Amino acid sequence: MEQEQVIAATENFVRQTLLGEGSGHDWHHIERVTTTAKKLAVKEGANLFVVTLAALLHDLADDKVVESEEEGLRIIRNWLLDHQVSDADQEHILAIITHMSFKGGNGKSLETIEGLVVQDADRLDAIGAVGIARCFTYAGKKGQPIYQPDLPVRDEMSVAEYRHGRSSAIHHFYEKLLKLKELMNTSSGYRMAEKRHQLMEMYLDAFFEEIGEQRR
Repeated sequence: MEQEQVIAATENFVRQTLLGEGSGHDWHHIERVTTTAKKLAVKEGANLFVVTLAALLHDLADDKVVESEEEGLRIIRNWLLDHQVSDADQEHILAIITHMSFKGGNGKSLETIEGLVVQDADRLDAIGAVGIARCFTYAGKKGQPIYQPDLPVRDEMSVAEYRHGRSSAIHHFYEKLLKLKELMNTSSGYRMAEKRHQLMEMYLDAFFEEIGEQRR
């Protein structure tokens, strides 16, 4: 099967699977991440086919979206196998998807330029104006408050603590989002992150000013 056909089929499959997802990891998130990842891939000299498929499929095995990462990976593997993606590309794509998540700072480092590009693209969608909107959408989905003044900001935490511990949308800026600029893998990704990071800083300044509290 031609690569263009595989990509088109995968786009349709993921769109149908995630179109109504309500935590900020919907099809529109996938579309933005894929668009950014492709731009970064061209700038960084990465394999565009691997980058595109990994970006399209990455949230189908994310525990923020699916109940079982293992089942999600099985579905992805079967999809790639059914669409005649080579064994080497299958393993590469699955390795990227398995290890790209932040997970409270506990994620395993990626080793290929394709993985670094997809991770940067996903992290870029978590910051800036869109990232702020997604942060509050996700907090609402999890039943977390906008802000909980008496909660400490968690600096180091296990994956379980990161996923299930008490937090708030504003705490999430400090526990993850403000860290992402310095975690960018590529120079292209870092340059894109700078403006988005500054917007988040301005937003937090305004938030704490409005509630009459010293900024954390």
